[in-house]
Amino acid sequence: MNAPLVQVDNLSRVFDVSRGWLDRTIQRLPRQYLVAAANVSFAIDRKETFGLVGESGSGKSTIARMMVGLIPPSGGNVVIDGLSMTARVQSGREKLRRRIQMVFQDPYASLDPRWRVFDIIAEPIRAFGLCEGRAAIEARVGELLRLVGLDPVDGYNYPHEFSGGQRQRIAIARALASQPEFIVCDEPTSALDVSVQAQVLNLMRDLQDRLGLTYLLISHNLAVVRHMANRVGVMYLGRIVEIAPANTLFTNPRHPYTRMLLDAVPQLDANGARRGQVVGEIPNPLNPPKGCPFHPRCPHANERCRVEPPRMIAAGVATVACHAVEEGRI
Repeated sequence: MNAPLVQVDNLSRVFDVSRGWLDRTIQRLPRQYLVAAANVSFAIDRKETFGLVGESGSGKSTIARMMVGLIPPSGGNVVIDGLSMTARVQSGREKLRRRIQMVFQDPYASLDPRWRVFDIIAEPIRAFGLCEGRAAIEARVGELLRLVGLDPVDGYNYPHEFSGGQRQRIAIARALASQPEFIVCDEPTSALDVSVQAQVLNLMRDLQDRLGLTYLLISHNLAVVRHMANRVGVMYLGRIVEIAPANTLFTNPRHPYTRMLLDAVPQLDANGARRGQVVGEIPNPLNPPKGCPFHPRCPHANERCRVEPPRMIAAGVATVACHAVEEGRI
């Protein structure tokens, strides 16, 4: 079997959120640390879409930014096509960076408002030396704009002259300009209208089929993940609690947290049946619960859940971090 394109091993990130030295000295306060991600591990195969879901504050965006090198990890490793993104010195790192891109949640915030669209898309082409000469760059930018459903003439306009969906298409074109293989999509459609969301998602799937792209898709919208992802990882309070093929996860979820998320999704064929509600709130990450982080909200929690963190175990085609699943109670 071919090795996965992306391998994430025990990735962790801890932020120092302490007050300033003077305040801590006067008030005799200890340092405070926030664990945004703890020992996260998963793999993404070539041409696969891996979905990452969870409530706000679960650490999804932190994982994404560590994977593309925007923030350094506190521990663990990210290996993309055999090259480490976290090693301090590694030959081939610059070439690897060309093959990795990111599409952000808010296209207006991620596009420079002082640049024309042509310059925004042409910048990666110039930076990586993919085309030489003004004519070649113009032809490539026009090709990318047509690829995402826009006209080459749009390159002479500024980002504020476009709608939200068009701006996200421009962001996708910019990501494609460096000819990447792996694209991290952090909530790429959450700022868009529902009808425009469908257009952008279909565009992403078409581009994946045409260019052989690999996606990490982060989203709160489980319908989007079900439509796009081949496999799904569920995060809770900085930890992966379940990984499964998309069809399996949506038809037979194993972890109680995954079940809670899916029970809260409206179903057209529910015939008036009462839907489950998301119980409680995600705990304060500065003071997380001991043992399983989900146990204060879990209906299946016992004493072991309160004192012992669960480990990832195989449960059919899925892997789950749950004592109740390991003990056969659910």
